[in-house]
Amino acid sequence: MSREDTPGPDPTVLEAIQRRVHWLALRMVDHANRERGDAGGIKVGGHQASSTSIVTLMTALWFAHLEAQDRVAVKPHASPVFHAIRYLLGELDAEYLTRLRGFRGLQAYPSRTKDPGRIDFSTGSVGLGATAPLFAAMARRYVEAHHGPRSQRGRFIALLGDAELDEGNIWEAIGDPATAGLGDVLWVVDLNRQSLDRVVPGMQAGRLQRTFADAGWHVTEAKYGHRLRRLFARDGGAALRDHIDAMSNERYQSLFALRHDPAQLRERFLHRADPAVARVLDEVDDAEVEVVLDLGGHDLLEVLERYREADGVTDRPSVVFAYTIKGWGTRLAGDPRNHAALLPAEAIEELRAANGLDPASEWDRFAEGTPEARHCAEVADRLTRDAWPDAPTPVVPDAAGLPARPRVSTQETFGRLVVSLGRDDAVRPYLVTLTPDVAVSTGLGGWINQAGVFDPLHDPAEDAVAVDDGATLLRWERSAAGQHVELGISEMNLFSALEGFGLADEHSGQQLLPIGTLYDPFVCRGLDALIHAVYSGARFVVVGTPSGISLAPEGGAHQSTITASIGVELPGLTLAEPAYAAALDWLLCDGLARVADRDAEPEALYLRLSTRPVDQAPFDAARARLGDAELRRHVLAGAYRLIPAPSPRGEGDPAPLVRLVAAGAVLPEVVAAQAELADEGVRAEVIDVTSLSRLYRGWRAALRAGVRHARAPGAAHIDRLLGAAQPDAPLVTVHDAASHAMAWLGSVTGAPVVPLGVDAFGESGRIDELYDTFELSTGHVVTAALAALARSSPA
Repeated sequence: MSREDTPGPDPTVLEAIQRRVHWLALRMVDHANRERGDAGGIKVGGHQASSTSIVTLMTALWFAHLEAQDRVAVKPHASPVFHAIRYLLGELDAEYLTRLRGFRGLQAYPSRTKDPGRIDFSTGSVGLGATAPLFAAMARRYVEAHHGPRSQRGRFIALLGDAELDEGNIWEAIGDPATAGLGDVLWVVDLNRQSLDRVVPGMQAGRLQRTFADAGWHVTEAKYGHRLRRLFARDGGAALRDHIDAMSNERYQSLFALRHDPAQLRERFLHRADPAVARVLDEVDDAEVEVVLDLGGHDLLEVLERYREADGVTDRPSVVFAYTIKGWGTRLAGDPRNHAALLPAEAIEELRAANGLDPASEWDRFAEGTPEARHCAEVADRLTRDAWPDAPTPVVPDAAGLPARPRVSTQETFGRLVVSLGRDDAVRPYLVTLTPDVAVSTGLGGWINQAGVFDPLHDPAEDAVAVDDGATLLRWERSAAGQHVELGISEMNLFSALEGFGLADEHSGQQLLPIGTLYDPFVCRGLDALIHAVYSGARFVVVGTPSGISLAPEGGAHQSTITASIGVELPGLTLAEPAYAAALDWLLCDGLARVADRDAEPEALYLRLSTRPVDQAPFDAARARLGDAELRRHVLAGAYRLIPAPSPRGEGDPAPLVRLVAAGAVLPEVVAAQAELADEGVRAEVIDVTSLSRLYRGWRAALRAGVRHARAPGAAHIDRLLGAAQPDAPLVTVHDAASHAMAWLGSVTGAPVVPLGVDAFGESGRIDELYDTFELSTGHVVTAALAALARSSPA
């Protein structure tokens, strides 16, 4: 049965369910703070006031509107309401209600990866949870264009607080042409006009609504409830409405403190009002004067009318602005400081009694056989979601295979690899690339010439007339068949879109292989969205290129230094920074294979690349020495011995050993330094680090296993590399990034380490000038090796 064919529930039943949801949400927070004890000297928290403002919106949505195929993001501070609803629908056991914000219990904010049961979207970082359904819908549109209509055709819904609209990523998302025309998107704004610290000054709703409308959204509002609207219909009602519309947020909010004192409420409400307004209220007795506080966001029927109105609009996204009150139904209502406030024990006791409950029954579901219990069971059955039917999945080769080039950069190699993978019939249908207006400068021009730009709303008649002069390198066709998504200049949108495409198998029933590219320094600009994506379990590949001071002429604003550290430290993300083409081929294909492997832990691959051409001969020599299988195994594990140290000339040879450990674009200087040291009689070997993440995590995992069992840890890959011969040999780490990112390698064997890296902002210049300034040149690597040997020598 479709949503349109579903009969509406009995309003009295819906009201009773709303009261129970309201109670359970408040009691969960109360129990977590007053009965479970503190959280180790800090408060537990839980946002009672923010939960109550959205109770009506969520009760109407779940118990009278949602269908199984709909996917919903719940505003972070409404987590208690969400879990109360899930409990009434049988999705949670009662034991969880007393474990809100507790260990292995219900998370403070809805979490796909940490909460029990099915959660559609994580919403812990305000603004990002709100846009997640928008980008999931964008991914759905792509999936349907390339893999056919879906068997589940629901809406993507976001419930968000009005203060979330202060977040810039909201406006970046709705303003991007790539999100236009998504008619299966519905946002519901809990317009309670309060942020964390204050009542929001001024009447901003009109401005916000105009901004959405200007972005092509359908805009509607649930401002006043049916009782107040009936009053507006009386003689003089227009003046009453104008009076309320003109009232400041602060003044209107203050009226809620007087709702139990009709005389004062009437007097304060009528202050400076037109006489016509007073005449309307003269016909309202004191028992009913609180009708002036009848907001649409707390009127179940009004809210449902707005939801149905939005359902009728299918050519663009819809947004409902629902006017609510923070602290609704409690003595916290309207208090400008109620965001983190907790109701006192006596208030909880009053609410318990008002709901007809006692301490023995306060956590109960509705009694079996009651109209409320029957309706909850019917809703639970209606919202049971079928699994997606089996769909074809990508089969990624171990390597794309490229013709060898003697000197080539990793960025150029990446572009050629994507083109090559796009010719593989087992990969191409699933491959999709995304960039924030930097496709050409990050190496994707050739792929886009081949695959086209995804633009399902494009009208070819609007294209400029192309002149084929034989010299045009870019020939981008825009259509629903394209496989490249071109976003505006917003790194937040890029990572949010990668989350949507990286979860397409769960939200749309089709596995994709998403690859995003951006300038490496701007990983930091989109970091919040990147964290949200990997926290949500999204799988994708992101390429940061060009990176480091090796992008020499561009200057400090475009020279990244801390991004490698982010790649190592962020859970769910694996940094790889190869210097050589074949290593990149193996790492990219392995990363895509992991994206395609639904049985593995979710993982995103971050490739940090460079435009600097590098001589491939050292890697070719290592390949000849080790063979493809062994070398690939080492590359994927995180490091390999690129150049072994010269063998000692004899048993008594005093020549010392130093290890030069490097990653990425600086390998040519390190290889040259190894040769210079050999000429000076110093034995040096070169270790090429292809993935600091995998090296560190493998080493850390071995250590943790030892700690758990109180025994010596087993050998990790880096232990075997550094400990095979002369484990006490000193190290020099060389990295076009902050020096500390590799400095930990000295802890593996306890050997002295001299870390070389970029620990200040860069500037414009030639590579050799900047490498010399930041001590990454061949000469500096040589002197660092001698200093490391001096540190390791006995005094």
